[in-house]
Order: sequence, then C-alpha cells, then structure tokens
Amino acid sequence: MDYNQLGLDILALVGGQDNVSKLTHCATRLRMEFNDDSLVEAKAIEALPCVISVVERGGQFQIVVGNNVQQTFRVLQKAIGQPVGKAVGQAKNKAKGGIFTQIISVISTTFTPVIPAITGAGMIKALLAILKLTGAISAASPTYHLLDTIADAAFFFLPVLLAYGASIKFECNPILAMTIAGALLHPNLAQMLAAGSPIDFIGIPVRLADYAGSVLPIIFTVWLMSYIERFAEKVSPTMIKFFTKPMIILLVTTPLALVAVGPFGIFLNDLVASGAAVIDGKASWLIPMLMGGLQPFLVITGTAWAMTPIATGQLSKNGFEMINGPGMLASNIAQGAATLCVAFRTKNKNLRQLASSAGFTALLGITEPSLYGVTLKLRRPLIAAMIGGGCAGVYAGVSGLVRYAFVSPGLAALPAFIGENPMNIVHALITCVIAIVMTFALTWILGFEDPVVEEAVATDKAPSDRDELLHSPLAGQLVALEQVNDDVFSQGLLGNGVAIVPEQSVLRAPVNGEVVTFLPSKHAVGIKADNGMEVLMHIGIDTVNLNGEHFTSQLQVGDRVQTGDELVRFDIAAITALGYDIITPVLVVNSEQYPRLSCRQPGPVSFGEQIVALNIGEEQV
Repeated sequence: MDYNQLGLDILALVGGQDNVSKLTHCATRLRMEFNDDSLVEAKAIEALPCVISVVERGGQFQIVVGNNVQQTFRVLQKAIGQPVGKAVGQAKNKAKGGIFTQIISVISTTFTPVIPAITGAGMIKALLAILKLTGAISAASPTYHLLDTIADAAFFFLPVLLAYGASIKFECNPILAMTIAGALLHPNLAQMLAAGSPIDFIGIPVRLADYAGSVLPIIFTVWLMSYIERFAEKVSPTMIKFFTKPMIILLVTTPLALVAVGPFGIFLNDLVASGAAVIDGKASWLIPMLMGGLQPFLVITGTAWAMTPIATGQLSKNGFEMINGPGMLASNIAQGAATLCVAFRTKNKNLRQLASSAGFTALLGITEPSLYGVTLKLRRPLIAAMIGGGCAGVYAGVSGLVRYAFVSPGLAALPAFIGENPMNIVHALITCVIAIVMTFALTWILGFEDPVVEEAVATDKAPSDRDELLHSPLAGQLVALEQVNDDVFSQGLLGNGVAIVPEQSVLRAPVNGEVVTFLPSKHAVGIKADNGMEVLMHIGIDTVNLNGEHFTSQLQVGDRVQTGDELVRFDIAAITALGYDIITPVLVVNSEQYPRLSCRQPGPVSFGEQIVALNIGEEQV
C-alpha cells in the first residue's frame, strides 16, 4: 500500500497544511487537531485506500491507518513543516468539548511523542529479565548495569520527555519547557533533598521533592509556562527580545514550579497512587476486570489515555504497575481471539483475509485494526471480547499480575511480565489462555451476521441484472486487475474489478450515482451508485504526485452523474512521458457484498460496454 500517497491525500482532505494545528501519532493512528473543523472531509478520508476508520474522540480527529502509520505521519510532517504543533493563524476551535475531553486531549498529546522512548526502554527491561532468568548475563556485571541504565533513562528523565509533548499541546517553546524540566531533575536539588535541610527562595519555603519519573508536575508547569511566555512576548522590547524573553520565562516559571506547581503535582501524584493502592488492597480484581472488559470502549471513546499517567507513575516509583498492563493484556488477547474466530467462521473471503491479519496483530498487542475493522462492525464478537477480557482480567487481579515494563501488552510483550516474582509470567500466560478460550467460545456461540449470508438474502430484493452492470468508463485495452503494478490494486485489497489501459483521454461515469471521492490531484474518482454499488476509478499509478498537472475537471464531491457523463480529461502523452504508468483500475469497493461478481475477459473495450456484472445469478460476461 502507498502510505506516502495516503499522507498527501489526507492533507488535501483536511483543508491543507494551514488548517492543521497539531499532528501526532500513536501505534496505529494519526491524531490531528484543526484550526477550522468545517474544512475537514471526514467521509472522504474514511473512503481513502489504507484508511481503516476515522474516529473523532478526546478532542482529536483520529485516522486509523494501521502499523504503517509512521510512514504516513512523516509525509504529513514534512508537508506541514516544522515545528509540528504550532498553530498556523488563529485557531477557531480552541475550546472543544467538556473539561474531561480537554484533559484527555492534554494527556494524549503529551504522551504520544514519548511512547517510543518508554516502549523501547520497557523492551530493554524485558530483554534484561530474560537474560537474567536464563543466566546469560549476571545482574552484577557492568554490561547489565549499563543496559539497565539505558532502560531507566527514559523513566528517570520522563519529565523532560513529557515537557516536549506538553509544549506541543500548549503551544509554547519546547526547548525552554525541557530546560525547566531539567532544572527539576538537577543533581543540586537531589543533594539538597538528601541533606534534609530547610530550603527557601527569597524567604518562601520550598518543599523539595524527587521529580524523577513524575508526570503531573511538568504538565502543570508547561501549562503555566505557556501563559508566562505570552506575557514575556508582550513586555520584551523588540530590540532585546532575543534574550529577555527566554530569561523572563526561565526566571519566572522555574521558581514557581519549585515553590508551588511541582509540590502540588507531586501531591496529586501521591493521592492518585494511594487511591489505586487502596482499591488494589480491598478488591485486587476490580481494576484489571474493568480494564479487561472496558478497554475497547475506552479506545473507541479516546479515553484509554486516562490511565497512562498512573501507570507510568507506578512504573517509575515501584518498578512495576498493576493499573493498566494486566487488564490491557486480557483485553488485547480477547480482541485477537474474537477476530480470529470470525476468520474461522466467515464465508466471506475479504472478511476472512482482514480478520486473519487483524486478529494476529491484536494478539501481538495492536488492536485498532481488529476493533475498527472487524469486531465493532459485527458487534457480537465485540461483546464476546469484552466478556472474555473481563473474566481474564479477574484472574489477573486475583493472582496479583503486574507489568514490569511499559509496552503494549500482547504475546510479543510477554517478557515485560518477567520480574522479581517468578510466578508473574505464569499468571500472565494463564490470563492469556483464559482470554483466548473464553472469548473464542463465546464468539462461536454468539455468532455474527456474516456479510455473505446477509447479501444472499438482500439480493432477492435486488434490482434487475441490467441495473447491476458496471459499464466501461474508458476506451482502450481491458486487462485483468492482477496486471496492475501495484499490490493494493492487483491483490484486490480495495475491491475486485478490472483495469483499463486508456487509448482516449476522457474518463466517463460508469454508473448513475453521486460523487463521493474526488481529490485535488484529480487522478481518482469515487462514485456511489444509486443501486448501492461503490465504484473507484484511479487514473494511473502514483499519479497523485502530479498534483493535478495534466488533469482537467470541474467535478465536485456531491455532484450527481449519469452513465456516460464526462468526469475527467487527462493528457496521456504528457503523463506517460513523465514516466507514469497510465493503467487505470476500475474497482467495486464493496465487492464483498457481491459474492458472484464476474468480470469481462481481457481485450479491446469501448465507452459504455459492460465490463463487470454484480448480481448473484449473473455468469461470466
């Protein structure tokens, strides 16, 4: 799949680079915020190749792409320009949602850039646990201590890392934010803290604290700094602003952080940790059960980030956490089991292919493709996954399962459950077994509405065969879809159909319907036919890079078209002279609803000739 092209297509459909105020990503999705939400074409984005789903939650516009999200993110980042996160112009949607939505937005934006560091450090911790357990390395060796130091660095300097993410959210200088975080971790403060002597700043008592691995103090501090930075911008004379502005920011923000903001954040940290400890002491099964059962709901609503500060705080302070990891392990494994059960039971070829891939990915710890692509759409498998995850979470809580490293829980991350307690990994494995067996059985019993069966019933009421035909939008040579030099098309990942090598430079409507996709590059047109058929025509391979050059059209999304209407004119000679393949796939995107779709044999084809038949009773054309 061309994830570079996807980035350019998304940018065009969100209103261009000037409309993007914030851009981050996590393991499978792009997370964006905009200056003007009205410019964003959500339905057109969801219809793009490679996009699994679009979610608007937690004050963010989230585009679920899958495991190749970083490739698309880099394209967007380069197109928008650095630094990403600085609003271009006046944002029109500053205060979006309620206070809880805004809190979740702050947490997600702050933590998203940090995830690679703490995940990588967590995996090093897991690797060290395996090496130590197998006797491959001694805990007293210098090599072990050096690797352990590397793994600890991300957590010790977590306030510095979070300062960067918080500066993106609060739109202030990231380097100054990180400098203030560095001041909170300075060895001099550690020495004063160890000495135990009273400390004051201009007569104001300072309550020193250990800020290593803390979360809330630096988030509050950077939020305060964002206002001080605006103040410094106003009062600094233009001639000397270069050095007076940063001086004011550091001179005002850092003492306030040490005297008031930092201690308050530490107090809240301790309060939350104490509350979690009380719950764990009285009902150890409760939190893992809730996380195991409700994790899909938290992901869908964008509130899954709410527990991250607590989990990272426990990891930094105790070396393990029980708030997030055990329940997420149960939930992720259950999600994978439900999806794989769908792959076993479905008679729909496309659903089986999607469920097999997404189910395996979910077992490894990445559940968005499974959740948005399979279980959420089929509903009953999602219910089974939530029940199975909740039951496995109960065992995880009762057994005292903990996570020793910050990684996305799944089979690939099981080493993160190896630690001081040798039985912990055993409890993790039992949790996985319970999640798999119970969820798979529940999914099998509850069943689901298979798209193939559903369409078989629907076709009894379908229009006539004549209405279900797809006509050629081009004149030229018709070839099999497998001949297209692009895996996305040739493997039928976007739907079945044919390809045409055009000999005339006009693309016409192959059906009666409404234009639902038409990008500024003018190289691709999507039409939803009146009979429900969804058709995508893609002129050439990688021609999006031409940015509309050599293409002419007045088409708009929402236009009504009739079969034979002119859609796009394009210069075949000019496009091929630039080295682009002009072969044009013509796809039925929702072809999974037509189990007996049949295509015309390769050969010459003229405008309007029948090239695909969609009815169940229709034989090879």
